[in-house]
Amino acid sequence: MHLLMEEGYDVKGVPTLLLEAEDFNDILAITGFNTCLGIAFSTGSTIFNVLRGILEVVTGVATGSLLGAFIHYFPSSDQRILDCKRVVPVLGFSVLTVFSSVYFDFPGSRGLCTFVMASLAGIGWTRNKAEVEKIIGFAWFMFKPLVFVLFGAEVSVASLRPEAVGLCVATLGVAVLIRILTAFLMVCFAGFNIKEKIFVSFAWLPKATMQAALGSVALDTARSYGDTQLEDYGMDVLTVAFLAVLITAPIGRPLISLLGPRLLQKAKHQSKDEEVQGEPSEQVSR
Repeated sequence: MHLLMEEGYDVKGVPTLLLEAEDFNDILAITGFNTCLGIAFSTGSTIFNVLRGILEVVTGVATGSLLGAFIHYFPSSDQRILDCKRVVPVLGFSVLTVFSSVYFDFPGSRGLCTFVMASLAGIGWTRNKAEVEKIIGFAWFMFKPLVFVLFGAEVSVASLRPEAVGLCVATLGVAVLIRILTAFLMVCFAGFNIKEKIFVSFAWLPKATMQAALGSVALDTARSYGDTQLEDYGMDVLTVAFLAVLITAPIGRPLISLLGPRLLQKAKHQSKDEEVQGEPSEQVSR
């Protein structure tokens, strides 16, 4: 999406809309997954577990808001090498949030806390946040392969049951189809033409990053309980995430690169050479 925006395919704001919607989708995915995970592995009453899930969401938002406000003002904007100094607390607090949530038994709040913290800090850094994004983006580019490596190491292809694979593929296919149709219907009255609606629908395919990050959490949690039945359920969740990565990731990103230049409008920029050549011709005509 960022490449399409840099190349001028953001005339009507389609890539911008998709990026903002993706952020909101990440919040829903993290919150919903952690809430369902807490309910699935709980031992008390259902009402208490639902309230606990809501409490984890509120705790994550509140803690993220406080940390985001702190990062916004510290370090102050009059310091030197400000970009690097801002990167350190963002990454440091993110790691601290993950380990603290596990220590205090609030695992559902960690993802939402880091997301809210970075979002609020970015809103406050209206002028200089681009450089911070580049540094953190480079760090993510370096460490993102480790997420997929650790995720793939959990999966043993030989141990996958054929019936479970077939059911997971069917579930994934239905979910992707519903997702595409829903995305198309949601932008029907947004002022886009038919090409842009088609691009939004197919660009809304999963990109596998969230699946890789959350796929093994259920299995790790089941192993901590030492229950064989729970481990089988966790392996089913991991199988769905693995197939989602294996099927949608190779399709989604190339599809965006291919459909973007063909379905989106490109901004027309007049080059400086054309402007210089146009000035003498206008003077001659006068």
